[in-house]
Amino acid sequence: MNQEEQIIFEQREKIKNGNPVLSLNRPCKIGDGIVVLSEQENLAHRSYFENSKKTCALFIPASGSGSRMFQFLYDYLLEPNEYTRGQVEKFLVNAPSFAFFPKLPKEMQQAVLDLTVDISSFVNFLLEKDGLNFGALPKGLIPFHHAVPFILNPFQEHLLQGKQIDDEMTFHFTIQPSFEAQIIESINQLEKLSSVASSLKFSVQDSKTDAFVFDDSLALVKNETKGLLRRPAGHGALLPNLQSLDEQLIFVKNIDNVQIYNKSLKSTNVFKVLGGLLLSIKDQLKQAFEQNDLEKLSSISKEYFLFSEEEIRSCRYSIESLVKRPIRVCGMVKNEGQPGGGPYFVDINGILTKQIVEKAQISSDASHQQLLFRGTHFNPVFMVLDFHDFNGEKFNLVDFRNDNHYFLVEKSQKGKHIRFIEEPGLWNGSMENWISIFVEIPSDVFSPVKTVLDLLDDSHR
Repeated sequence: MNQEEQIIFEQREKIKNGNPVLSLNRPCKIGDGIVVLSEQENLAHRSYFENSKKTCALFIPASGSGSRMFQFLYDYLLEPNEYTRGQVEKFLVNAPSFAFFPKLPKEMQQAVLDLTVDISSFVNFLLEKDGLNFGALPKGLIPFHHAVPFILNPFQEHLLQGKQIDDEMTFHFTIQPSFEAQIIESINQLEKLSSVASSLKFSVQDSKTDAFVFDDSLALVKNETKGLLRRPAGHGALLPNLQSLDEQLIFVKNIDNVQIYNKSLKSTNVFKVLGGLLLSIKDQLKQAFEQNDLEKLSSISKEYFLFSEEEIRSCRYSIESLVKRPIRVCGMVKNEGQPGGGPYFVDINGILTKQIVEKAQISSDASHQQLLFRGTHFNPVFMVLDFHDFNGEKFNLVDFRNDNHYFLVEKSQKGKHIRFIEEPGLWNGSMENWISIFVEIPSDVFSPVKTVLDLLDDSHR
């Protein structure tokens, strides 16, 4: 059996076994898994970060398409109904508020203002390649904000805001290679206008990690050229991209969670606080390790909910196995019904650990579903990572991943039901054995743009 055949066999077996589910113990809450910092502590950690000697990188997965932002427009043109008609009406009435409005031809701008614009022509100009081509562009290239005199897309805004965190910040975006030239051009435009120079790196999700696709009979599905159909295996496949970074502190944020510049200071300050907290905790863990002081380790653990009592007892004679691991500090916002993962205590092989759990990982069993509804916080992907040991050497991140906590994806492909495997999520199973600190952060540092209408929210004006 060659390597490809082995991978196909393993992925088919995973599909046979079904989607793995986690054994939830309870949701993390304030005072039980989630830390709340006082204003004095915030100031202290922020100062510690600003005065420390460290290197920083902002890591942003940015290959996602912007077409989903405009899905209601596609749906309206395909099959108008009351819901899509209402969304299109809201879109048209507020069109002059969007940052991309000045990019429309003058006559189209006037027709929009007069409410005489032809809907089909307007939508086609926005989405198709003969116009602005938003239907094909990555989300990061779509203008989000108009900060006079600039019209800014998320790539540009993350650069500006990353510089607020650390002036020597390195930026790493995972992208679709076909758009690299356009991304660089937009960044060059920003640098010419603002005199902001940035250290910039790009990488792509390795196509070798793409999953094989199976039909309902578990036969391999072929593409149009009769080759084997493959699909990207989720953001967990970006673990090697993350591993390639050499900076000590890695700040992670989603491409669409970016605040308008004059409202971004709170977000950048929160990142500084989380960075300072990570540095402080790592210093304390290093001291406990060097002194082999279990009592000190237990005290640190209780303050930040680092380890369970079972884990502390298990390292009675040597604390190395507990502290020599990558560390992440994850901001958590109050749950207001957002889709996505949340913080939970999970029983893994008889040991309780804190994990970020996606809804797909939760059993349909009534007791587990009840725990889902009891969750108070949500993971906005607002985290700081350090995957260097106490001597500054990088850990091998694959060693801390749980390969058994993959995702089974089921979709429709041209009317045919297909299934494939996504690798353990980047902040789920891929970081399952990291030291995790969950910290409550203000909800207004989380303002994602899932649909273009989200840009009408106060946080984006």
